[in-house]
Amino acid sequence: MKTIYSIILFIATLGFTFFQSQTIDNNASEVSFKISNLGLNTVKGTFKNMSGTFNFNSADLENSNFDICIDAGTIDTGNKKRDTHLRSEDFFEVETYPTICFESTSIIKQEGKYLTKGNLTIHGVTKIVEIPFEFTNNTFSGDFELERLDYNIGEDTGTFMVGSTAKITITCVVKS
Repeated sequence: MKTIYSIILFIATLGFTFFQSQTIDNNASEVSFKISNLGLNTVKGTFKNMSGTFNFNSADLENSNFDICIDAGTIDTGNKKRDTHLRSEDFFEVETYPTICFESTSIIKQEGKYLTKGNLTIHGVTKIVEIPFEFTNNTFSGDFELERLDYNIGEDTGTFMVGSTAKITITCVVKS
């Protein structure tokens, strides 16, 4: 009888360990973006300081989930004056909205890759997004497009000054 209890305890402990959150490697993780500027250039930038809950198990997608935020104030386009303007009330308003967060509602396998669906909150606005991604070598890599005006980021200037669609790449590295 003790053996059965020992086996049950071992399996329960294994299951708990198996579904524990993976730790995000903050130094290696970032969200990068590209958006047109003046219709001639492409502005590239990043956000850092990723934190939150990362639970991914390819063998148990139903119990996998993400609840991750980045620090909106870390926006870096390589131009200090532009970065200060992007942090202001004209764009991200980081004093009022310090984080950009994604919380998954589902994860499925699709065509050899994965797809997570969930709530993306930027600038106080929450919208449902789908992010196709791969997970290899402890790295989540996902790409999607975002309409900045859907999140009240900047003004609608006919999208000549700043494009309306940003291409987003998420790289989230977890420690094994």
